Amino acid sequence: MTQPIAGDPTLVRSCPAPALSVCVYCGSRTGDAAEFANAARATGKAIARRGWRLVYGGGRAGLMGSVADAALAAGGEVIGVIPKALMGRELGHDGLAELHVVDTMHERKRLMAERSDAFVALPGGIGTFEELFEVWTWLQLGYHDKPVGLLNAAGYYDPLLAFLDQSVVRGFVPPAQRKLLQVGTDPEALLDRMTALARPGRARELYRQI
Repeated sequence: MTQPIAGDPTLVRSCPAPALSVCVYCGSRTGDAAEFANAARATGKAIARRGWRLVYGGGRAGLMGSVADAALAAGGEVIGVIPKALMGRELGHDGLAELHVVDTMHERKRLMAERSDAFVALPGGIGTFEELFEVWTWLQLGYHDKPVGLLNAAGYYDPLLAFLDQSVVRGFVPPAQRKLLQVGTDPEALLDRMTALARPGRARELYRQI
């Protein structure tokens, strides 16, 4: 980024690009393969090494703990948002830069969305599915214009992606909507694509109208 130098609009100085805040959705369990935790750790490390912030669900359990701990170990800033009712079940993480304890799941999801410039889903269960489909739907409806990505670690989402392609063929999902979901198998490559699409500090946000 550049900005004019005072007194001479023909001269500009370089300005550092604003740090991205990436919201990561993932499971509070580790799954049945080491590749899932490896992918979570690689994602957290990659976010931190780029000088970005990690925004996530605030827990220490499962892949949530893996992505957060990896980001912290790499010197990254991590922001967690967790409902009071899940502090015990998901083991609220006490080593974060910020841990917001909220009253409801809806408040959790809204705050995570407001604090983020992009969204990435890793392997997880129905909670992760719901979060992914919600922010994808919000993007399609115009409530935000932030990129949404899916990390398909160890082929976990292969059946889901096949189903999504079928939903296009059967006429329920427009091809343009399907293309809004950025899919990758490598965290670094997927984050590179998110960088090209994200607009930190300038994104449209209408979450409070939902």
